[in-house]
Amino acid sequence: MKYNQLADSDLKVSEICLGTMTYGHQNTLEDAHQQLDYAIAQGINFIDTAEMYPVPPRGETQGKTEAFIGEWLKKQSRDKLIVATKIAGPGRERGWLRGGNLKIDRDNVNEAINTSLQRLQTDYIDLYQIHWPDRYVPTFGKTEFEPDSIRETVPIAEQLAVFAELIKSGKIRYLGLSNETPWGVSEFIRIAQQLGLPKVVSIQNAYSLLNRVYDSHLAEVTYYTKVGLLAYSPLGFGFLTGKYVGGQRPEKSRIVTFPNFGQRYTKANVQEAVTAYVELAKKYNLSPTELALAFVRSRWFVSSTIIGATTLEQLKENIDSTNVTLTPEIIAELDEIHSRYRNPAP
Repeated sequence: MKYNQLADSDLKVSEICLGTMTYGHQNTLEDAHQQLDYAIAQGINFIDTAEMYPVPPRGETQGKTEAFIGEWLKKQSRDKLIVATKIAGPGRERGWLRGGNLKIDRDNVNEAINTSLQRLQTDYIDLYQIHWPDRYVPTFGKTEFEPDSIRETVPIAEQLAVFAELIKSGKIRYLGLSNETPWGVSEFIRIAQQLGLPKVVSIQNAYSLLNRVYDSHLAEVTYYTKVGLLAYSPLGFGFLTGKYVGGQRPEKSRIVTFPNFGQRYTKANVQEAVTAYVELAKKYNLSPTELALAFVRSRWFVSSTIIGATTLEQLKENIDSTNVTLTPEIIAELDEIHSRYRNPAP
């Protein structure tokens, strides 16, 4: 397993991060602990979760993922692991979470971090992330900014001041963003520098062969600001494994279990692009999963690739993809497919 320095922090994260959003819904406590044990045995030291997990989010299950991890974490050498979690933001209907008041302000942040620490059974979080911005931005498959949707927001300086208090108290070590925009990253960096507040070290955004928007609109920002990408959905909601090619719908697969979830992958040219990538994988005797994950790992701006699995077999294949290095020839062919089907699932 390779380890990368996360931006200008002192965190050295495994190039594969174990995503956990299925724990508590698709995966039982026993499943979760088997996955965690296996991942750590393979050299993974980085675990990502969120207060609102499992997904799809529901009041009945909210917090189960952190609780499952906490039961496992209390038996581990905590200082050898890097644990990341997220605070949910406003703008989405979550009446069952903090009464629906999800502003990134002092009261909410303190309540969120304290409950996450309790569920995770730890004294500190290595990387605490804002799951999506407090302000309005198009997220989760929406691509057009609509000025009429702008809402009242907690000023970034005020948000950073709260996180500064948490860092000073030792409850968190570093701050990260998620589902952010170039403007948002730039503002967080600028205001932190201006006011002497904590600098964000990471951004967790979707990135895959089906969604390379980051290449043009965030790569430059994060290069100059020294912010590392934690790439989520590197398999495009499972589409890039090839299991849905030709209209197949395997039993218990995510789009069968949650038909209204992941709608960004129902857009035009997704199936055509996936078919082309699957054929390319076959040409080079790779599995589609290996090809897709190796591509994301190859990008200079990716600090860690977040994988998730519902079975141990899937997890093993995902981790084994670290043994694959793509040649310049394969990269060129991937780029050619991308030029034909540019970002079909942004």
